[in-house]
Amino acid sequence: MEIKDEPKVIIEGSAKIFEEGNVFYNPVQEFNRDVSICVLNTFLSMNRDELLSRTERVRKNEEPKPPKKIRILEALAATGLRSIRYAKEVEGLDEIIANDLMNQAVNMIEKNVKANGVEDKVKTSHADAVTLMYTTKADNKFTIIDLDPYGGPNRFLDGAVQSVEDGGLLLVTATDMAVLAGNTPEACIVKYGSVPLRSKACHEMALRILVRSIETTANKYGRYIKPLLCLSVDFYVRIFVRIYTGQYQCKESSTKQSMVYQCTGCDAFTLQPLAIKKSSPDNPKSIKFCIPTGPFVSTNCVHCGHKHHLGGPIWNRELHDWDFLRELMKFVKSEKGQKLGTYNRILGVLSVVQEELPDIPLYYTIDQMCCVLKLEMIPQMKIRSAILHENYRVSLSHACKNSLKTDAPVSLLWDILRCWAKTHPVNPARFHEGSALKMILSKEPAKEYDFDHLHPEANPPSRKDALARFPENPAAMWGPGTRATIMVDKSRMTKNIRNQNKNVKRKAKQRKDNEMKDEREKSPDTKHMKIDHEENNMEDVQVTS
Repeated sequence: MEIKDEPKVIIEGSAKIFEEGNVFYNPVQEFNRDVSICVLNTFLSMNRDELLSRTERVRKNEEPKPPKKIRILEALAATGLRSIRYAKEVEGLDEIIANDLMNQAVNMIEKNVKANGVEDKVKTSHADAVTLMYTTKADNKFTIIDLDPYGGPNRFLDGAVQSVEDGGLLLVTATDMAVLAGNTPEACIVKYGSVPLRSKACHEMALRILVRSIETTANKYGRYIKPLLCLSVDFYVRIFVRIYTGQYQCKESSTKQSMVYQCTGCDAFTLQPLAIKKSSPDNPKSIKFCIPTGPFVSTNCVHCGHKHHLGGPIWNRELHDWDFLRELMKFVKSEKGQKLGTYNRILGVLSVVQEELPDIPLYYTIDQMCCVLKLEMIPQMKIRSAILHENYRVSLSHACKNSLKTDAPVSLLWDILRCWAKTHPVNPARFHEGSALKMILSKEPAKEYDFDHLHPEANPPSRKDALARFPENPAAMWGPGTRATIMVDKSRMTKNIRNQNKNVKRKAKQRKDNEMKDEREKSPDTKHMKIDHEENNMEDVQVTS
């Protein structure tokens, strides 16, 4: 007799979906979906007049066409959970296309859409995502496209930048962080056209590589991007950018990309743009794009004498739109925002994002700099205070809790650590010939720095308010998972673990069953034998089910 389990109901936000064992659902990604809901509500609220301007032209009889609907495409919908939540929690959407290539996924989407009562907004589509975007007609482009693939989004970007309307929003998730963060630079060159560098700033570099990849992909079609919000979270990056059309802005793209020189000894980095803009002294409006002379670094690092690695190109401009971020925070703090399951984390992360220095690409980390010098780690507040006392700016990065994002030259940071080493000396046995430690600490500090009197701005507001800025891992064995993983709730088991020693386990179970059978046959208590026989039958039914 075979007993089938009832489908499990998963509730997230205002949506519920059914899980029948063949669904790829990751509860850790709830933060991703919650942030996306906040961004879409803010985007539609801020740009309602712009997006619905055609309605006004129709009223004035300037255009015979009806007003354009606000449509969103979830190109890889899987269970349809994201589309269902958008339909129920985002105001102003007219139509949502939930697409997937797998027939089982499409059937599940239809079942979940019906169970949530959003058939009027969510329409299912059974197609290849790339083909669907390439075949989108020019007069029926999507207002918003959401790409949340398993792994890298690189093969979907070309179709996405063409099928989103002018001024529309593109949402992209990438979980292939091993590629973007520098573990396999040869794979990153193939997928994104950039060389990643292994460093403590690898998560922000991953963001900037992906943003630059979207920009250059759009440039091929006379389009360019404007980032609204770019986040490095857990095991993935999440990008929100607007897509526009403009030939001049495409030419300007070369000035938004930089190569990165990184010292192999002390990890000091220098950015060199691919191009620079120059204006004529006689005619300031005359702009010319020039290739800079270089390199911007010498053969050996001026701080430690080691060679450099060359990485990039990466995006060198702002990752966030600060006007948009202010409006986004208003929505997060609203009644609707506070109902989200990951509200506390959203508030904490976005608060750190607001505090970031907008014009400073990449960052250093205190622990890595102290590690180079084999030095007792300096407290974060003390080094931040010392930088601020020197009239430079400093902030955290949301991508790393020990980060130093500052406009101070790295020579100043090393000088501060030299001063710290005076009261926290390094073991003389560590001073090996040719090491970065010896090269840096052999110099005397240029001045004494004040570590005792904290600067008033050293402690950021997000830290004062004890917000959930860098929370712990959301679940045990957390991560992107694999296609061979059943991911429901907070428990999961992969096939390779489930099948380990399966023959040994099967034989052991058979031996145990045989031993129990022999013991029952020797027992004179027939009533006891009957009970055991019934229990054994029940076990057989459970194994069959």
